[in-house]
Amino acid sequence: MGFFDLFRRADINQGMNEFQSTVGAVLLDVRTPQEYRGGHLPGSQNIPLQAINNAANIIIKKVTPIFVYCQSGSRSHQASAALTRMGYTNVKNIGGIASFTGKVVR
Repeated sequence: MGFFDLFRRADINQGMNEFQSTVGAVLLDVRTPQEYRGGHLPGSQNIPLQAINNAANIIIKKVTPIFVYCQSGSRSHQASAALTRMGYTNVKNIGGIASFTGKVVR
């Protein structure tokens, strides 16, 4: 990773493609339940950032590929760090749904 990689933002469209091609992956929306109901990515599960510890009840295997998103990328960054601290080894922050160009589920 080079210096400029520190400033590169996650691309949710690329992340969604990667999620769809990863067998057994979990797509995690860490926004509030109200935001989730307003529109979310197909196939995602909602665990708000404030309740991220509940992920251990849903995602049992620590090696499960987890793709995390929120509205802008900030909460997903925090959630990804928390999941890593919880022992998950394959966590990727894919950014914010605000940049998603595909269709969302309403």
